[in-house]
Amino acid sequence: MATRKATPKATGTRPKKPASGRTAARRRLTPAKTAQGLSAAEIAIGLDHADVSALVALIRTAGGSPIGAYRDPLGSRPLVIATLPLAAVQPTPFQRDLSPTHTKRLAEKIDEARAFLDPLIVVQGHDGRFWTPNGRHRLAAAKVLGLRQISVLISPDEALAYRILALNTEKAHNLKDRSLEVIRMARTLSKREPRAKETDFADQFEAAELITLGVIYESAPRFAGGAYNSLLRKVDRFSERTLAASLREREGYADRLLSIDTEVKKIIAALQERGFKSPYLRNYVVARLNPVRFIKQKPGDPRPAMPIGQALTRMTAAAKGFKLESVSNSDLAWVAVGASSAD
Repeated sequence: MATRKATPKATGTRPKKPASGRTAARRRLTPAKTAQGLSAAEIAIGLDHADVSALVALIRTAGGSPIGAYRDPLGSRPLVIATLPLAAVQPTPFQRDLSPTHTKRLAEKIDEARAFLDPLIVVQGHDGRFWTPNGRHRLAAAKVLGLRQISVLISPDEALAYRILALNTEKAHNLKDRSLEVIRMARTLSKREPRAKETDFADQFEAAELITLGVIYESAPRFAGGAYNSLLRKVDRFSERTLAASLREREGYADRLLSIDTEVKKIIAALQERGFKSPYLRNYVVARLNPVRFIKQKPGDPRPAMPIGQALTRMTAAAKGFKLESVSNSDLAWVAVGASSAD
């Protein structure tokens, strides 16, 4: 007689399914088969070395104290460990806005530890000044604490400042912060390198849609960018035009998206009057208007699912022709499930 398999007792959680072969492969970290980078004997260099001597002199002139120099073990980039007076270091103009709340809390925790253990990454700018591309809050916290000197890791290569966003994965920015940093970088670079193409900076900008969203956030800080990001990921690509020309074009796209969002707000208000109170109304409406929502793409596909101008035109028409009577509670429940699974 066949026997039924015992079912697990209810514990409030579902039993975990074993990872598939493909999922397990993604989780597995495979060490490199060949070693790369410098050996121990190649790393340390003196403060009087030709690659850093000018930087060391600049540190001393600024009132700082050079401590040591070395070559980065991976790319052999010369770096100097030092301290600098707080007034000698400025944040780059394109990073995230300062949060007073975060600064105060950070200062309290540093004071409790009685140790400033996370040096600022600093680059020597083209104007000879010291810029920190990712230490704005630590610099502000040091000022709150009244420190005379702050520990820094300095690179004479200013280009490193434009790669910090891509390297900042452990303390990831939210979509708004990332977008604002990218648009500020783009505007700075467009003035400094007017003939450079937007594609030349693809690595620094990380994703094309961040530039467009950054243009929007500049004028509309409360814009719900997350609702439109799935659309932009499929249709927004880096341009072969000069960065200045591309920015002007993106400003036009931003205006069109803001106009679409105005229509979306009208639709949401009308649905709420009909009794729909779901927190997923915006996501639902935007998804309904999205002309590429059913088009599947492979990650990193360089081709847009549809030209962005065409997508925005179709989206605008869909917003103006939206039929309120077509919305049901079951549709909103489906969107809620999709949103929770995405989290």
